[in-house]
Amino acid sequence: MFVFVCAGCGTELTTPLSQVSLPVHARQKYGNGTQLPVLMQSGTFAVDPDPWGGPWRMWDEIDPREAEARGIYAPVYALSDSTPGASVIAPGDIRGTRLIPEKRGGACCGLDGADGPNMACEACDLPVATRIDDCSLWQAVRLGSDAVHRVPVDGIHATPLSWAELAEKGEKTPPFEPIATWGGRLGSSHYWSWSPQWEAAAGQALAHLLVASQGQPVKVPGGLTADVFQRALDALLTAGPPEQRAVLAGPGQPSPDAGADILLVPVHPQTGQTWTPASPTASAYLVPLPLGVWLWLVSPQPYLPVPASGRIPHDVLRDDPLPLLPNYLFRADRGTFQHTMVRLPAVRSPWLRTILENLTQGTSADLF
Repeated sequence: MFVFVCAGCGTELTTPLSQVSLPVHARQKYGNGTQLPVLMQSGTFAVDPDPWGGPWRMWDEIDPREAEARGIYAPVYALSDSTPGASVIAPGDIRGTRLIPEKRGGACCGLDGADGPNMACEACDLPVATRIDDCSLWQAVRLGSDAVHRVPVDGIHATPLSWAELAEKGEKTPPFEPIATWGGRLGSSHYWSWSPQWEAAAGQALAHLLVASQGQPVKVPGGLTADVFQRALDALLTAGPPEQRAVLAGPGQPSPDAGADILLVPVHPQTGQTWTPASPTASAYLVPLPLGVWLWLVSPQPYLPVPASGRIPHDVLRDDPLPLLPNYLFRADRGTFQHTMVRLPAVRSPWLRTILENLTQGTSADLF
């Protein structure tokens, strides 16, 4: 475990934190006027390898060779020129800092970090972090890699869980949840929706599925997996044989058969490593999914009322009213899909580039 200290004066700025993988939805912008929760679990931090926030450079100002050196293989609207490697933490884990009022940015309901670091060390006034809590953004604090140092905590060692432990004790991410909004005439309200985390996870996975398909149709397992992926795959890929088959695979699951072309597998939430089979099939493409999403797909929790006599226990689902479900078809997160796709070298292929161009022109709006 580590604490982060100010690079200027050495003051401790965080509680002890253990490193985990950066969530897929870290850069997601969701809805309009929605209240998203805290991004990082308390007591953890993740390193974002990419720059974030201003200053920005437009795509026509960047040499394609420079973009490729940064891992960008297709045009984007603009690229951040800030320092990469920020450590992302929960706002409640920050210590010894104060907000910089004049660095509010262009936010409407909170802070969006558009003006750069908006938190300073209380001891020496060095700008050290950026707090984000505006509507439609996940709440987080980003510690600048050039403004803080990471110091190990003596005697505290966090050992990553094994895949077997994660399969047995890992926390599932429900595909539906109430979304809070604010700013209306009647104040805050809620609506039932597909989970923003699922939409971001699908955006990342869909980019990999398209690359794995090589332009051929792909069939995913039925049920919820098909609800999430099949409609977009059918719309974006050419119909007809040969058809590729994608299956769910991972710890605690039967070994994937040799006929599977694509494996939908979990990502370790602490190390960020993608699960691989003990005897990997050379031709199988591994499509990463966040562990919580993958766990729900391989072992979904049914939304069924449970009969009970007497007083209904707290954890028993009532049958009156029936559980709410979203009233619209699932859509992958557009921003996460684009962020992932432009960083896959295969996007140089003309057919994938066309999909990206259609995305920016809005012709795929019903899928994202």
